Order: sequence, then structure tokens, then C-alpha cells
Amino acid sequence: MFTGIIENIGVVSDLKTELENLHITIKSTITPELKIDQSVAHNGVCLTVVKTNNDEYTVTAIKETLDKTSIGTLKVNDKVNLERAMKLGDRLDGHIVQGHVDQTAECIDIKEENGSWVFTFKYDSTLNNITIEKGSITVNGTSLTVVNSKKDTFSVAIIPFTYNHTNFNTFKIGTLVNLEFDVLGKYVAKLVNLNK
Repeated sequence: MFTGIIENIGVVSDLKTELENLHITIKSTITPELKIDQSVAHNGVCLTVVKTNNDEYTVTAIKETLDKTSIGTLKVNDKVNLERAMKLGDRLDGHIVQGHVDQTAECIDIKEENGSWVFTFKYDSTLNNITIEKGSITVNGTSLTVVNSKKDTFSVAIIPFTYNHTNFNTFKIGTLVNLEFDVLGKYVAKLVNLNK
């Protein structure tokens, strides 16, 4: 479990394919605190640490992960939002995040608004995921509040701290991001569909 509060930005230092798997090596200041088998969210995708070496560590993404997330589009030197799993007893500053990406979305608009930014994303609504005004959404692992919710688009407002301490400052029109919809909303939607 995660909270969606990004704790560090890593940089992709190496990518290797092996059969249908992608081994991703990340350079990060949190590496010395990581251990083998630990879960870390990478742009919202929960991946397991398989190797550490000084300030770099490696995780492996399998075909299922590559098919359903934007992890396979990473390139060397890309910035990655990182969050380690939450500890029991800690404050839940964001919202409950599983690290299980529901689908991807495309950034279709970025507006700077006098000290903040509004990012708009378009997603495939036929997959039955929904957003609601003032509800929670995770974009590349970052816990955010939805504004301007529509059937297949939504926007989020980004404060300067979030902009400077996540990879939102690298987004352009067309950037593909990972979405995890609010887990409580997913259960409600499932129950409503079961009762139809």
C-alpha cells in the first residue's frame, strides 16, 4: 500500500530486456535504504527491488505490467516518481493507493495559472473507470484531487511544491501517464454494476 505522496525522484540509468521482461535500473538517493524484495512505486506502478548497487537499484517489469502501464516507454535519463510502501502507524497524507495501475491516459492540455498549473488528461472511458469532482486520482503515483471531471477527461491542479518535486515538470502535450482510480470508487462502481 502507498499514499500517493512522492518521496523522491529517480533517474533511469539503464534498461535491459530479457525475453518479455524489462529490467529497469534507477539512480536514487533512497537506494541505500532499499533492500531486495521491497516494493517501490515507480510512476504509480508497484515493482519489486531485485538488485541494489551503491546509489542504483533494479526492478523488473513483466509483460502484463508493460502492456497496461507506461513503464515500457521509459528511456535512459527519464525522471521517475518514487514512493516506498507505507509503514503501519504512519499518517495517511494522500489517499489509499495500491500501486496497481488501472490504465494509461494522455496529457492533452497544460495551463500555467499564476503560480499553479492545471493539467488535463484524456482516458478510455470504455474501461468503466470514472472520476468525480473533488474525488481522488493517482497520476504517475501522485495523489491528487480531480477538478473538471467529464466522461473521458479530467483535470488536476498542481501546486508549485508538487510541480517541483515530481515528474509533472517534464510533462508535455502527448505525455502518457499511469492512472490509478480511487479504490473506494472502484468498489462502489462494481457494486452498482452487480445490482443492475
